Amino acid sequence: MFFKAYRQDVRTPPVRRTIYDMKIPIKKLAADGPVMKVVIDSVDLSLYIAFAVIDGQECLITDSKGGTIKTRNLLEMKKQLEGLSIAELTLRQRSAYDEMVGQPKWGCDNAMEVGISPELYPTPSWQH
Repeated sequence: MFFKAYRQDVRTPPVRRTIYDMKIPIKKLAADGPVMKVVIDSVDLSLYIAFAVIDGQECLITDSKGGTIKTRNLLEMKKQLEGLSIAELTLRQRSAYDEMVGQPKWGCDNAMEVGISPELYPTPSWQH
């Protein structure tokens, strides 16, 4: 009896959704009104992607064709998000320290989020 119940669980694994499954076009975000929170995720050394937090879920922000909006610097990402009314904008950075020193994976996320200003910097673009 135990084995029968166990085998049923193995056959029907739960559906696991990731944050990349939930996408929203930037034009729809702009049309829907103010966005409570946008997270700019620093994925790699100089690669940024953006997520809108809607009803507690992170949705990947895409262009009109469904492609991920990604930029090579933070100022360019801010320019991409310029048409949105954003209440809170944060930059998220994950540390690779554990991986570099050979530590095992922990059950928690070691990401750090820092609040940043949604305004573009007043200095000329050639200085960035």
